[in-house]
Formats: sequence, C-alpha cells, structure tokens
Amino acid sequence: MTWEAVIGIEVHVELMTASKMFCGCEVAHGGEPNTRVCPTCLGLPGALPVTNRAAIESIMAIGLALSCQVSPRSVFHRKNYFYADLPKNYQISQFDVPVCHDGHLDIEVDGAIRRVGIERAHMEEDTGKSIHVGLGGRIHSAERTLLDFNRSGVPLVEVVSRPDLRSAAESRVYAQELRSVIAELGVSDVRLEEGSIRFDANVSIRPEGSDALGTKVEVKNMNSFRSLERAVAHEVERQTALLESGGSVVQETRHWDEESGVTHSMRVKEGSSDYRYFTEPDLVPLVMSPEWVAGVGARLPELPAERRARYVSQGLAPSTAWVLSGLDPSLRVVYDDAVLSGASPQAAANWVTGEVVAWLRRSGADAAGTALDGESLAELIQMVEDGSVSSSAAKELLDGVMSGEGGPRGVAERRDLLQVSDAGALNGVIDSVLAENPRAVGEFRSGEEKVVGFLVGQVMKATGGKADPRLVNQLLREKMTG
Repeated sequence: MTWEAVIGIEVHVELMTASKMFCGCEVAHGGEPNTRVCPTCLGLPGALPVTNRAAIESIMAIGLALSCQVSPRSVFHRKNYFYADLPKNYQISQFDVPVCHDGHLDIEVDGAIRRVGIERAHMEEDTGKSIHVGLGGRIHSAERTLLDFNRSGVPLVEVVSRPDLRSAAESRVYAQELRSVIAELGVSDVRLEEGSIRFDANVSIRPEGSDALGTKVEVKNMNSFRSLERAVAHEVERQTALLESGGSVVQETRHWDEESGVTHSMRVKEGSSDYRYFTEPDLVPLVMSPEWVAGVGARLPELPAERRARYVSQGLAPSTAWVLSGLDPSLRVVYDDAVLSGASPQAAANWVTGEVVAWLRRSGADAAGTALDGESLAELIQMVEDGSVSSSAAKELLDGVMSGEGGPRGVAERRDLLQVSDAGALNGVIDSVLAENPRAVGEFRSGEEKVVGFLVGQVMKATGGKADPRLVNQLLREKMTG
C-alpha cells in the first residue's frame, strides 16, 4: 500500500510589543529570572487583566497578510490545564471566535505554487518557562525544576494551518515562508534561537487516494526549520512502519529529540473538551470595527511574495529573487535605490547578494550600519561598466565605500584604482609590448587568436594592472591587423 502524509502546522509567535498581553510588564528576552513580573502575570488573587491594543493590531496585521477574515467580534476564553509554569492554572486564549480565520498562504515547492489554508490565527498569552536541572535537561531525568515567569503573559499568536501539507519538505517551506511574512510585518523578531517563533506539527498518514483522515499525532519541540523537517519525516516513517506491521497509531503528543532524531511519547493527546473552555469573565469582548481593520491593512508593507514577483518583473531570475528577498531589509533598500539610480537590476542584485553580503560576513558588520547606499552602488557598477575600474579593483573599491571612506570615485582615486582608459596614453605601452613579442604578433597574423590574451597580460603587467583590458584588446587587434 502507498501511504500519503497529511500534515498541519501550528506556529506560535511571540509579539514584539512593549508590554505583556494583559499587564504592563516589559516584554524582553533574557534577563534575571522573575524580574519582569507583577500580580497579574503571576496569577495572584484579585489581579485583573486588561487587553493590549497593540497586540490586537499585530494579530490583525498577521491575519490580513495571510488573507484571513478578521472577525468583527471576538472573545477570550479560559483554557484550563494544570502545569507548574502556568500560575493561574488556566491560560487566557481563544476558542470558537478567534480574531482571524479562513485565510491562506501560497508556497513554492519544486517550482509549483501550493496553497496552504489557514484555519485560524488566535490571540493568547505565553506561559512561564520551566528549566529542568539535571542530566539531559528533560523533566524525567531532572533533579529539580526551576520556574521563570518573565515570559508569562507575553502576547502570543497561534497560526493554525489546515492539514494541506503532504511532506516534510513542504512543511519546512511553509514554516520559512510564514516566518518571512511575519518578519516583514515587524510585529515579532521571529528569532528561532530565542523561541520567539515555535512549531508544532500534527502528522497523520492515510492510504493514497483516500479522503479520510488518519489518527493524528502532535509533535512538539521543533526549534528550527531543520528540526521541523526531520521530525515530520521521522514521524511519517514511524507511523508508516507501525501500520504496515499491523499496529495502530495512538492520538498522542510526542516530543522530538534532536540528538537521537526520534520522537518520544509525552502524553495522550487532549481534546478541546479536556480543556473545559469557557468565556473569560474578566475581559470584555473585542470589537474590530471596519475602520480599525482598514487602518491596520493600510499600513501593511510589501510582503515577500509580492516583492519576489516585482523582482522577477524587473528581469531577475526567480532563484535570484528568492535570495534577494530573504536578505536584511536594509540590503533590499540598497538594491532598490541602486536600480532607481540607473543600475541594471541584474548587476545590482549580483553585487548585493554576492560581494556586499560576503563583505558583511567577513567583517561581522551589521547590514544596517554600513556606509553603502543605492546611489553609491549604482556609481560603482557604472565605473566597472565604463572601464573606469576593473572587476577585481571594484571589490577593493567596495571595501573602501563600505568602510566609510567616501563615495566610489573618491575612494578609487585615493586607493589608486582607476584604470587607464585613454588610447593615447596606452599606445606607447602597446607598441613596446608588440616590439618585444614579434613571434606572438606573427602567430596572431597566422590566425592564432589565443596569443591576444597573452599580449593583453603583458600590457596589464607593464601598466601595473591599471589599463582597461577591453580597450587594450581592441588596440592590440587594430595595430596587429593594421
């Protein structure tokens, strides 16, 4: 039997608001444990929550960017469960009336566009952080568990896809594209290493061609795109082997172990009834007026898919458009401004994705802090094209510009990088080279083309590499055929 994977991804995104979801405590990564807390996020008796307006606008922006409908009215619910890092013994979340619902995200897989449905994007609060002290850092082997509530109450958006993904590779592409969209919105720093964006995968398999859904397993603890892809691939293989051996899949939550590359059972998967959802009595309903939603929508930036389409329309190859679109925003501004200043899109893209990125990596500099702007890049490209500097000298010229030494022309003059592009100034050198190499001249006149390269090299050597090789080539041919 041939099996088909059915995969849905739940993505949790910490918002980059100034304060927490329901209190005024600061939102920031790291810091001394339990220093950004108050009675509300600690769940102390009598402390009442107040909704963060900026967080609601952030989730509306996410929803609109994913082509979701924004509910005109939404409510918060209490999701009841007991765990040490949940001080209230319930989480303020949403159940049947989320802020955003019924959207989609298009992804490109193997050159084809796949549309992944977005079931919902709902607003909730993050939990605290449990730190298991002991061998392996896992709860079953811990000597003790420490609790840090700095993260408790941080605004958290959960984006739930429909089960439209069919492979581990598609799952990775979906997660990467969603992260790119959210990063572009500026509502979260989406740093994988800090847990600002986290992935859970719901995985099941079914006979190929069947419309029925298999028993799903939720896999947790994927903190990178690589981990997500590996975990989904492993789970598909595990379930396939289980069914083909006559066993059955149990609906459960499993933990992804990065070191061993396998999933482990954590607990039997809960259903919504197990959480005993009921409307949060301490918060009034949210009312998203059409005017409010339209105002948020008007502030949306150009999204990654739109930007890639624009790059392709300028003549860039789709692969180049993908690379350029994924760069730091300040580098994309350099590209756009260079094109507006007259540089060809292909040349500007090649420099930005190649030498500019390489220089930043070598120097460890921040892209936003370099002295290079689009106008300077366009000038540098023009200097290469008109023969003012050689391609190799242009790299040194770029170093000077990005190091803050000034504009391209000034740097070229101070570093003595300008090429000799005056025929009159080169004629004497060329005549000397031809006089010193009569055999090469004779071979050329006998039809041997490759000696031209040798003669060009001799002229470049005699001029200290400052001659324009294209002009030298032209002048050599004219003199030898004259």
